[in-house]
Amino acid sequence: MATTVGNSDTATQQKLGRKKRRMPASDRAVVIVMVLVPTLFVVGLVWLPAVLSLVLSFGRWNGIGPLSNIDWVGAQNYSDIATIYPPFWPAVQNNVIWLAFLFFIPTLLGMFLAVILDRGMKFSRFYQTAFYMPVVLSMALVGFIWQLFYSRDQGLINQVFGSQVDWYGDADINLWAVLVATAWRHTGYVMLIYLAGLKGVDASLREAAAVDGATETQTFFKIIFPVMRPINMIVLVIVVIESLRAFDLVWVVNRGTNGLELLAALVSQNVVGEAARYGFGSALAVIMMVISSVFIIIYLRIVFKEERR
Repeated sequence: MATTVGNSDTATQQKLGRKKRRMPASDRAVVIVMVLVPTLFVVGLVWLPAVLSLVLSFGRWNGIGPLSNIDWVGAQNYSDIATIYPPFWPAVQNNVIWLAFLFFIPTLLGMFLAVILDRGMKFSRFYQTAFYMPVVLSMALVGFIWQLFYSRDQGLINQVFGSQVDWYGDADINLWAVLVATAWRHTGYVMLIYLAGLKGVDASLREAAAVDGATETQTFFKIIFPVMRPINMIVLVIVVIESLRAFDLVWVVNRGTNGLELLAALVSQNVVGEAARYGFGSALAVIMMVISSVFIIIYLRIVFKEERR
């Protein structure tokens, strides 16, 4: 009998505890708003445009008149892009070059600068600020700044060397000129990410490596660098996304033409340009979205796997 009474008291206390833990109505309303508002923004600004782009990619529409005027052509837009649209494959090639350049030049340089600044050298704060300063500038402004260097008639480079090279107009070199301007901005971004990662590495790992007689180079590549695997994956995804969404700088230079064809520029040319081919431009946008999604899915899969471990 006493056991029964004890169990009853315990159940009553649990019910009272659940009642006490119930969130007040005002707090529930705040939580609902905090969840609902961002969800609506994500759905309205990300998912809905993505779905509409996918739907429009299967039709032809010039943006004039109701959606009922869309001429549904199936996969014809994708077929035309791959077969009879001349700028597409040069744009893919330029995006691949952009990706390789960002990975091998500014990314490795940013990592090298982070390693140096992490050693607590004198005036390291000043150097961090100086290298990071270009990151806060828009890509369009970066293009205008580098115009001061690249201008054929008044640019600093031609004035110093007495040359007349059209850095932004010559189709054989303007891509590389723009990539240098991009690297100027991207290096500081990568440096800051790696610097934050190095600050979070356990100091005991360095001490243990020093006791074992490892050099600083061996310590970094065999101990520190593998520990920063999540940082490496973040940087890799950032590089891929940056190479795909590169747009502002080439649009400022020559609207993505004359050797500066990129996928993002082709989308703009077909959607907001004189052609106004929404279906065709949407198909290009879907191709970009699919390529980006592949790398994002790989990244998320690795992150979730690390968390499970």
